[in-house]
Amino acid sequence: MHEGSQLNGNSTTGQASRRGASAVRLGDTLCELMESRISPRQCRFGAVAEVWSQVLPSALREHCELVDISGGQLKVQVDSSPYKYELQLCSSELLEELRRQCPQARLTRIKFVVG
Repeated sequence: MHEGSQLNGNSTTGQASRRGASAVRLGDTLCELMESRISPRQCRFGAVAEVWSQVLPSALREHCELVDISGGQLKVQVDSSPYKYELQLCSSELLEELRRQCPQARLTRIKFVVG
């Protein structure tokens, strides 16, 4: 008998078969997570990102990044305070257009953060 083939009177294969009865395949779990949580959020975020890139002038777009959507708030990271200020000046129009083109995102606010 090889060393390590028995632990506490149980063979290693016996332990594996008992665990296998209640084990779940990682791939199945990941697919379920993608379908139930990530995919709907990504669809919502993807549509918002597409509209954002269409309505925002490229001079501003180069200085910001969409980082999160939660609770109706779109969080945008901006690389400097002057660009944050510029974006805040046009935030009403941006929010209005995002709401119009992406009603499924249910946006109520855009928050700009320097980072």
